[in-house]
Formats: sequence, structure tokens, C-alpha cells
Amino acid sequence: MAEKKKQDPGPSVKDAEVYETLRDDGASKEKAARIANASAAQGRSAVGERGGEASDYEDRTVEELRERAAELDIDGRSSMTKNELIEALRHH
Repeated sequence: MAEKKKQDPGPSVKDAEVYETLRDDGASKEKAARIANASAAQGRSAVGERGGEASDYEDRTVEELRERAAELDIDGRSSMTKNELIEALRHH
């Protein structure tokens, strides 16, 4: 089996290794770049320690999910169901 060739994510991504790992795990380019740049600026362990503080999407109300979707500028959020919002937020 041939190994997938890694592409250079460009100069705006400060930690290419973290970026590629996140992309391989299914994160969007935007999300992977955001996390990779935070890890480069603050250190990987500092960024990792911050994770896990948010409540589960399933435990939030539709309005709370729409507010989060608005923060991330997800298109079509006003007409999405709770399950659609959760899916959009997880794959943003």
C-alpha cells in the first residue's frame, strides 16, 4: 500500500505536524490550522490541556447550538435541526 504524500499546508500554518495529524483525523482545514497555530504559539501541552471543557453538543439547546454555529459562521444554521447543527459543528 502506498503512503499518502503529505502536502505543505503553507506558511500560514505554524505546526505542520499537528495540522497533518488533525487533517488525517478528519478535521477541516480551518480547524486544523487554528489548532496547529495555537499549539505553535502556546505549546502543544498547553493547547491539549484546554480541551474537554465544553459540554456535549447533545446536552445543549438548539439555541445554544445556533449561537455556537454563528460564532463559527456556519451557513444555513437558522434552518438546521439539532442533529444537523451538531453534525455541522463537529465537521467545521
